[in-house]
Amino acid sequence: MKKTFSRDGVDLAYQDVGAGLPVIFQHGLGGDEAQVADVFPDLPPTRRLTLECRGQGGSGYGPVERLSIATFAEDVEALAEAIRIGPAVVGGISMGAALALRLAVHKPARVRALVLARPAWVSQAAPANMKPYAVVGDLLMRHSPEDARRLFDGSPVAAELARLAPDNLSSLQGFFTRPDPALFGRLLVAIAGDGPGVSDAEIRAIAVPTLVIGHDHDLVHRLADAQALAGLIPSARLCTITAKSQDRVAYRQEFRACLSEFLETLA
Repeated sequence: MKKTFSRDGVDLAYQDVGAGLPVIFQHGLGGDEAQVADVFPDLPPTRRLTLECRGQGGSGYGPVERLSIATFAEDVEALAEAIRIGPAVVGGISMGAALALRLAVHKPARVRALVLARPAWVSQAAPANMKPYAVVGDLLMRHSPEDARRLFDGSPVAAELARLAPDNLSSLQGFFTRPDPALFGRLLVAIAGDGPGVSDAEIRAIAVPTLVIGHDHDLVHRLADAQALAGLIPSARLCTITAKSQDRVAYRQEFRACLSEFLETLA
């Protein structure tokens, strides 16, 4: 059962499950705890903490000007402090990987090992691969959900995704049915235009064991970004898996296997 943590007057939902090696693992933009649970291995025994970031899952938005990767990372750190989780394996998927990367640089005492799964950022803010999220967010801010979906489906962005990355397209199309569509659109625009707030030099200085998980056939979570991060971090190992758009079952199995093997080395 999810629990609730309040920070700066904002109620944030989180899952704290299991016992064993402490692992803080964050979801991607528009995702929630279930996205993490789907790919998280059963072994080795872990205590997994996943905070549902502001405006996502069961968490409130709070002030819209505070919707940022920096704020989300601060929320994660504050929760870990509040429930007395010490140094942990810290990781995440997509946006969650950006949060983990930021924590590894700015809160190194928190991070004993790092997992960057399907990263959408390296160090640059507002990378071109996040443009589809900004397009969807802008449409939701300016139109009804029905009109926004129609305009998006007819856009060149949607056409390119349909041809090259259908899984990306399916995820984005699901955003048009979210509650508070204009507010959710503001969230998408804010995060798509943001970055982890770290430099290449700071990434190179990360000294903890690191696993990077990437795959091809994805225009948002580019294999090139996973390769770049694995090349920058001296201790990193790159695990390349099957893309969801090719075989969802294989993607899930291979993700779990890569993560389980890495965690076994730390347990």
